[in-house]
Amino acid sequence: MKRNRRRGLAKERILMVASSVLVLASLTVTGIWLGKDGKNQDQGYVVDLSSIENNTTTGLAAEEEIKVAENLTNQVVPADDLDYDPYFQETNSQKVENPDLSQSDSMSDTTEQESTENDEKQEDAPALSTAMQPALTFSDADTLIWPVVGNILINYSMDKTVYFPTLQQYKYNPAIVIQANEGDLITAASAGKVISVFDDPQIGKGITMELGGGYEATYGQLANILVSEGSFVAAGDVVAEVASPTKYYSVEGTNVYFKLTKDGVPVNPMTKLK
Repeated sequence: MKRNRRRGLAKERILMVASSVLVLASLTVTGIWLGKDGKNQDQGYVVDLSSIENNTTTGLAAEEEIKVAENLTNQVVPADDLDYDPYFQETNSQKVENPDLSQSDSMSDTTEQESTENDEKQEDAPALSTAMQPALTFSDADTLIWPVVGNILINYSMDKTVYFPTLQQYKYNPAIVIQANEGDLITAASAGKVISVFDDPQIGKGITMELGGGYEATYGQLANILVSEGSFVAAGDVVAEVASPTKYYSVEGTNVYFKLTKDGVPVNPMTKLK
């Protein structure tokens, strides 16, 4: 009995070993077969990334070229239509109702009229400026106002000589020398036009004004002159201040030199001053 059992167990072990070997052999063969098939499948499904990238780049470039070509096609203008205005042609087409252009025409006319008026004003400006210039009409019957208040230091004298203390000599005097204080205001004796602003060694800084009718007035011993050549001055306007005397009038003291001429000939200012 024991021998039979041992033989049965041996057979079972042999069967189990054989079964295991068969199973392992089957699995090995199956694995080898599946491995070969997997390689074939991998070879069939290999992804070429470089070719995809090249195809994508080529496709994008092609799309960009197509877009550029379309834009150029849309922007092309025939040589004969360089000044082509689509709105103008459209509004003047028979199929489109033209808008009312009367308002724009009137605005254009108004603009042209204003431009013309402005041009005319600019052309007339110099004439108006000339017309506004005061007329110089001083006559023999007109009078002068005193340029500064003071006593006469040296009187007018063209028919005989008078004594000049600083020079210590007698000489003719075509003007009057009026006593004044340094810094006093000097006013225009008459309306006129300043024709000269000068500097003289004897009478210092001075101005000459044209009064009209051939008359001219000259002021000397001035400081801080407020007028310039070409300016028009009304009677009584401040034109300067009294300066310190020049060395030719150091003994006489601070003064205002005032001379009046007609057609270049000295006139006694005392006959006009009131």
